Amino acid sequence: MRRLLVATAVVLALLGTGLAGCAKQDEGTAAPAAGAAEEPLKVGYQRFGGLSLLKARKTEAAGTSWSLFESGPALTEGLKAGAIDIGQVGEAPPIFAAAGKVDFKIIGTSQPVPKGEAVLVKAASGYSTFKDLKGKKVALNKGSNVNWLLVKLLAANGMTIKDIDVQYLKPADARPAFDAGQVDAWIIWDPYFALAEVPGVKVLVDGTGLVNNREYILVSPQALKSKPGKIREFLKTYRETTDWGIAHPEERVKLIAPELNIPEDAAKRALDRSAQPLAAVTPAIGDELQQISDGFTELQLIPGKVDIKARVDEQFADLLR
Repeated sequence: MRRLLVATAVVLALLGTGLAGCAKQDEGTAAPAAGAAEEPLKVGYQRFGGLSLLKARKTEAAGTSWSLFESGPALTEGLKAGAIDIGQVGEAPPIFAAAGKVDFKIIGTSQPVPKGEAVLVKAASGYSTFKDLKGKKVALNKGSNVNWLLVKLLAANGMTIKDIDVQYLKPADARPAFDAGQVDAWIIWDPYFALAEVPGVKVLVDGTGLVNNREYILVSPQALKSKPGKIREFLKTYRETTDWGIAHPEERVKLIAPELNIPEDAAKRALDRSAQPLAAVTPAIGDELQQISDGFTELQLIPGKVDIKARVDEQFADLLR
């Protein structure tokens, strides 16, 4: 009997230790206790957009950390790894990320920016329409916003992806390849677009009438649970900063050019056509993203159907209307 009582006590002690361990393990994703201070946000940004301006103005909350990414797909990888809590991307990266099982919510967007991405060719090439690129080498960053622009351009011109020789290159690799004539066209977004607008380069077509090219604000579910106050504070500042920049275009250029390490004339060109107010996510925005996602599925650019609309979270919509 004594041995039974001792064994029972040991089991209960072990269970208690295990339960305590589980409790400690869950603390990282649980909502903060009432009155507890939330940890600072870890923000991912790209070379452009409202987040670059916010970083340049230094109006974010104290302790906020910043991580620079070359493209949206790279940023979503940072989100997956837990390196960032929140970030801003174009319309295609959330879909490719969701197809890759990255967990996130979409909590904000922007007004359309169709002129902020384009197909660039050499002026001496003689190309006058997108159809002229049949059989030619076309560079773009896979999984980025320009991936959807390519899909829409092909459809609008009665072409398929087999009609061109797609070269999937990151901006840092695509620019020298384009300059050297190793590719015939480059589909790219601002500010890389503006930087490439030099004598001898021609804009073949931009996104007008084809794509909305919105920005999207993604956040990790863990941050939504553990840092809701910081997220709300950050979105409010983000909105105010974006609005300030639109109202003060000359000051905006002076701030953002050194932040991006680009000439002021390129920054001005890019901002004049690409800077748009933030906007709330809505069911209609979810439908728009779902249409893009279904288009990628149909073309077998992603494996199977992705319910991207389910990722839309309207809890901060009041800050962005």
